[in-house]
Amino acid sequence: MFKSKSAQIPQPGEALPGRSQSIETAREHFVFGTALQGPFADHVQMAMFGLGCFWGAERKFWQLPGVISTAVGYSAGHTPNATYEEVCSGHTGHNEVVRVVFDPQLIDYETLLIAFFEAHNPTQGMAQGNDRGTQYRSGIYTYDDAQKEQAETRLQDYQQKLAAAGHGAITTEVMDAPTFYFAEDYHQQYLAKNPNGYCGLGGTGVSCG
Repeated sequence: MFKSKSAQIPQPGEALPGRSQSIETAREHFVFGTALQGPFADHVQMAMFGLGCFWGAERKFWQLPGVISTAVGYSAGHTPNATYEEVCSGHTGHNEVVRVVFDPQLIDYETLLIAFFEAHNPTQGMAQGNDRGTQYRSGIYTYDDAQKEQAETRLQDYQQKLAAAGHGAITTEVMDAPTFYFAEDYHQQYLAKNPNGYCGLGGTGVSCG
């Protein structure tokens, strides 16, 4: 069905066409019982991250106090309403991402950034651990100027720490949050439904805090 996987993000004209109808997914968070898709209270905020396989990444964030909902999906590519199989082909441009809904009165964005950097190795390009492909790249997708400024500052600080420890250059992309497409129902809170399932996360051993 698909051509061989590429290590390069396709151009818009090269990406799979996708579909106009959204992929069916869950309505309720399996762990919290809160809304998965919203609506959410006016005071809550959102963050979005890509740090390898989204199963383990999502669990990392739902375990943080102050996070009220998480969802996995696809973003930063070109194919509307892509399926998991299409994303894995490398021909959508999408990254596997986690959208985090958090209460800023209980947890701040800086804490989410620290969790993001410490949970994976952000120097691996189009890969994370043994996972290879453009959908496993490191990414921070910001919802406002304050988030972008914090992300870029934290990235620069962490780069200095990694360099001092002998690690390479950070390859994390930082951009305005693109459209978030929900992944299929069975991916949502996967490791709560399958406690012995594949996690895929592995950090550098260097503290970001």
